[in-house]
Amino acid sequence: MKFSTLVDALSERARSQPDKKAYTFLQDGEIAAHTLSYQELERLAQAIAAKLQSFNAIGQQALLLYPPGLEFIAAFFGCLLAGVVAIPAYPLRANQSKSRLLAMAKDAEATFALTTTSVLANSQHWLVEYPELAQLRWLATDDIDADLANAWQKPIVNSDTLALLQYTSGSTGTPKGVMVSHGNLLSNCTDLDRGWNHTADSIIVTWLPTFHDMGLIYGVIEPLYKGCSCYMMPPVSFLHKPMRWLQAISTYKASHSGAPNFAYDLCVRKITAAQKATLDLSSWQMALNGAEPVRADVLQRFAETFKPCGFDLTAFCPGYGLAEATLKVAAVRQQDPPVFLRVDTDALAENRVVEARLNQENVQTLVGCGRSEIDTQIAIVHPESFTRCQDSQVGEIWVSGSTIAQGYWKNPQETQKTFQATLKDSNSRKFLRTGDLGFIKDGELFVTGRLKDTIVIQGRNHYPQDIELTIENSHPALRPSCGAAFAVEFKGEEQLVVVQEVERSYLRRLDVNEVIGNIRQAVAAEHEIRTHTVLLVKTGTVPKTSSGKIQRQACRQKFLNNTLNLLTPEKSPELTTTI
Repeated sequence: MKFSTLVDALSERARSQPDKKAYTFLQDGEIAAHTLSYQELERLAQAIAAKLQSFNAIGQQALLLYPPGLEFIAAFFGCLLAGVVAIPAYPLRANQSKSRLLAMAKDAEATFALTTTSVLANSQHWLVEYPELAQLRWLATDDIDADLANAWQKPIVNSDTLALLQYTSGSTGTPKGVMVSHGNLLSNCTDLDRGWNHTADSIIVTWLPTFHDMGLIYGVIEPLYKGCSCYMMPPVSFLHKPMRWLQAISTYKASHSGAPNFAYDLCVRKITAAQKATLDLSSWQMALNGAEPVRADVLQRFAETFKPCGFDLTAFCPGYGLAEATLKVAAVRQQDPPVFLRVDTDALAENRVVEARLNQENVQTLVGCGRSEIDTQIAIVHPESFTRCQDSQVGEIWVSGSTIAQGYWKNPQETQKTFQATLKDSNSRKFLRTGDLGFIKDGELFVTGRLKDTIVIQGRNHYPQDIELTIENSHPALRPSCGAAFAVEFKGEEQLVVVQEVERSYLRRLDVNEVIGNIRQAVAAEHEIRTHTVLLVKTGTVPKTSSGKIQRQACRQKFLNNTLNLLTPEKSPELTTTI
């Protein structure tokens, strides 16, 4: 069925499938605590929308600050039904930096903050501490009378109307809100739907956070688009006990579920033989692997480990996407097996694609990320000359089509640079520059690495400059603008490594353990990631350009080669180089 907006989609689902179980929330990942039918969702969303309309909120921006649960879903659609731009975020929590949230609120020019009664009650001291948050109009949406739905008036919206701002990373200095329209979302759902064969009887299970694009679009919007059922659990429930994810798939006979690469590896390592014996994964037809680099060995280990439970390797559907493209750029079709391509590692380091010989050493296995099902066009481009690469060359992945977002919120310079690139031999079609590297073989997209310095850990993007700023402010012994944060691969997972110079005046009285401890604590609090390795180096030894910019890739190479000028005798741990 063709919809022009998500407002129309919700209306149609409530009319044609009023009693269909739409969303079920699994408390602690195990107990089915709350359920919403499509009719119940529409009424709750209409009540929230009517409340927002009473404040003349149409066209304004609202932060969504919800713990995991169905209240977020009602509020998200409430915003859309009110003509309000939704900004998915995370709720205020103790021992968590508020800098990213403050930067988002300021950048988005938010006027509303929607949350639950309990979160609002527990946030009062933060509203005193942070006046910027206190200036927002706060609404506890779980306390709104459902009868207020009778006062709702349908907004004038179309496919080009802005639905949400998706903030792309942990950036605190210069956050970028991707402007995603109703049309972008519906186009992306069409792409997902065609490739993965959803029906009204499909069952989706997800633990992905709804304030990230994959959790929001595949866990919240796609079920509505197709009129199927979705079971949701808090991310922390999976992280603490990975068995809960697979147990939910087994219990509810899920047909579709996805996660970043690390999650599949975690299941292999943490789920016991006794637990496996209780699982039936034969219903799992589509297992998305996306949001971070896909590893062939992880797919193969997972498939081998859970084959006795009924899981088949052909269920894996690796994919590639980014928030600037709404979500999906390309993915393997449900009916197709994943494609593994063995290439010469040395050639790949020179951006050449050379298939490996049968018994060749120094080989890297790449995983195909499939293709688009709609109008998306993918070009592999020389990032400096803006000309198309030859088939055997690695280049920057450029994308165009109806799924590409409208640009960055009130940031015309970055929008022009990122969303409006043109090939040198054609000035007509506008492309999104992804900053990622790859190539196309037999119509299949292969992603080989990143042109930009963005760090991707457990499916989340982090700007290195933000992490570096956090680090240099963590202790007075650290030299400002003289640190490098980058990612390396360790046991199949991307990990954060920090290299930081020390002020010369501190060299003779340096408490190394204190400094490293401060760095780890600050990064964990500010960015919610664990620092794998911290190395302190001598003054003036971090590589920089002639204009004084940090050369992160050069520093990363020194780290891998063990050629850094360390202040401590630590050696770099055993790490696997990634392109």
